Amino acid sequence: MGLNVEKLDLKMVDISGSKLQEVRAEELDINNVSLVKTKINNTNMSKMNLNDVNMGGTNISNANLSGIGIQHANFSHAVIDHVHLFGTQFHNVVLPQEGDGNYNPEGQYKPVSFHNCNLSNGQLRNCDLSNVEIVDCDISGLKINGILLVDLIKNRA
Repeated sequence: MGLNVEKLDLKMVDISGSKLQEVRAEELDINNVSLVKTKINNTNMSKMNLNDVNMGGTNISNANLSGIGIQHANFSHAVIDHVHLFGTQFHNVVLPQEGDGNYNPEGQYKPVSFHNCNLSNGQLRNCDLSNVEIVDCDISGLKINGILLVDLIKNRA
């Protein structure tokens, strides 16, 4: 079954409630369009450029976001949960597990870090760490300004 090829130039049109199924829609130019409550499933959105968009309340699941770049974004109250983010860090994040496509049996992943951030009441370099609490963590090898934490504790006692 071949595809019908049409170039659409829609302007000032309401296509709310429309369905697109098995459609090739590459290199679209979408400008000043409301996509509120739109559902996008099983879709290749690689190399998209989203600029000046309101994605508040958006839910992204089962997504490959590797190599994604996010700049000048408001992540207030965002929840990042059960996500493979080696080279990044958030809340309840896991590194790839055996059987995952990007699993490394040697466990060698790019280190996770934050720089020049105010992470008060949260968790790293040039950051405001006031009121940070580290609970139930393996702190072996943890250094503060180049000094092992275990040595700092011994010297204090």
